[in-house]
Amino acid sequence: MSPLQQQIQKHRQGNPVGITSVCCSHEQVLRAALQAAKGEPGSLLLIEATSNQVDQFGGYTGMRPAEFMAFARQLAREQGLAPERLVLGGDHLGPNAWQRRPAAEAMGLARELVHAYVQAGFQKIHLDCSMACADDPARLPDEAVAARAVELAAVAEAAALQGGVAVTTPQAAQQTLNIHAQAFAQAGLQEAWRRVIAMVVQPGVDFDPEVVQAYAPAAAARLSDWVAAQPGLVFEAHSTDYQSEPALHALVRDHFAILKVGPAATFALREALFALAAIEREWLPLEQQSQLPQVLEQAMLAQPRHWAAHYPGDTSAQRLQRRFALSDRLRYYWGEPAVQQAVERLIANLRARPLPQTLLSQFLPDLLEPVRAGRLAAEPWALVRERVQAVLRPYLRACHRNQVQIESNRPEILSEA
Repeated sequence: MSPLQQQIQKHRQGNPVGITSVCCSHEQVLRAALQAAKGEPGSLLLIEATSNQVDQFGGYTGMRPAEFMAFARQLAREQGLAPERLVLGGDHLGPNAWQRRPAAEAMGLARELVHAYVQAGFQKIHLDCSMACADDPARLPDEAVAARAVELAAVAEAAALQGGVAVTTPQAAQQTLNIHAQAFAQAGLQEAWRRVIAMVVQPGVDFDPEVVQAYAPAAAARLSDWVAAQPGLVFEAHSTDYQSEPALHALVRDHFAILKVGPAATFALREALFALAAIEREWLPLEQQSQLPQVLEQAMLAQPRHWAAHYPGDTSAQRLQRRFALSDRLRYYWGEPAVQQAVERLIANLRARPLPQTLLSQFLPDLLEPVRAGRLAAEPWALVRERVQAVLRPYLRACHRNQVQIESNRPEILSEA
């Protein structure tokens, strides 16, 4: 069950508990709410965005659902509230903002709205179809309200299947293990079966071009307990890219002992190379420049097979995703001859003389201090590797210096000394 369902179940079982829902988008109000929730151990904080505050076009806050989700989670991290104690909801989702339009048009926009909220990871969805649209009677019959709510609920269910990933159940893991053990035995490969060390399951982590589904230890607890009882076996977790360091530590603690990372590393590579191209653009005459971002764009447009099916939207949205999507389909193009030549030219250009620290400060500010201190060479490839290593070090720390309290039940992550 979700944290919300667990709380409702406690209430129904006679425990007088409830859920505080803060329906607001103002940063300072949300900071105050997060601080207050942190001071009440064990409580949940439900933050809800209304359909006029946040919609697929930005609402009056200027934020779409995925952007509001990222905004709220960032505030929670800054205030020190554990991610599993924050729940995001959408309030009055329906044709509310488009009541002056015909019902068919308003409901079409409402379907887009609900889809955007669910795909962004909002867990509580308030469907409200009680308002009349332009061609409706003044008071909608209950049957019409319910039919429209069902229509939006179907959209929400479909979006949930597309956007989020469900944690593998212990029953499914056990069935997979049993079937494979039997198949190995029938093939006379019992000795090979004894060398099996891990199985791949879904711990509930994933990412798409814009949104990361964070690890929730409570959701994977039963699966973690199951594998603890399987001699010599651990889990291998895929798509752990962009998880926080505390989440990586928690994954290892929960027996997801092999953590796979890929696009996050090439995303960091791209970030660093684009930053160096920005330095080049500010520093050198146009005729000398590598034009690396433009060369990559040309390569991706010339061969769209690696990204076209993954990046929806209009031309502008696709252009943004080609360059900056978390799924990093750009990684398929580094081996193209024209791209390789542009990278080589970029590196050669920046090696010709010492990099200006003012430009390093502007475009790679996190690397300026180690360069000044002499811990990092101001050499292009060294800077690129450092940016990639910054992504990989949390994995190494999680796997080799895991900071958790093993003796406590589902412990919080300890900060590293």
